[in-house]
Amino acid sequence: MPNFNSWTPNVLAILRIVTALLFLEHATMKFLHFPAAIPGVGSPMPTLLLVAGLIEAVTSVLMLVGYQTRIAAFIASGEMAIAYFKGHMPSSFWPTLNMGESAIFFCFIFLYIAFAGGGSWTVDGLRRSTV
Repeated sequence: MPNFNSWTPNVLAILRIVTALLFLEHATMKFLHFPAAIPGVGSPMPTLLLVAGLIEAVTSVLMLVGYQTRIAAFIASGEMAIAYFKGHMPSSFWPTLNMGESAIFFCFIFLYIAFAGGGSWTVDGLRRSTV
């Protein structure tokens, strides 16, 4: 049986990077309409979505590079919890029916990263090694 424990920091870093890139896509949809505009949201965008987009943009970039990863992940996790309960759950209890699956996934992946850290390949790690 191979020793998977030695791979844990690198796999955690890959999880952090891929999740941050997917989260950044939500911010780019709000601000740049890329890869598409958010369906059903007109202009001007509601204030709550602007705040959510700002949180998504800042926390995803911080997590992507691994700077203040735990704090950024904790804030992003909270935003996704609010997004689920405020935006998805009122239409149905079931995540598959209320389209809230991605909010739940993001919430718990970010919560895990907040407690586990960013893994290897982080700016935080570089800063610790040079101080």
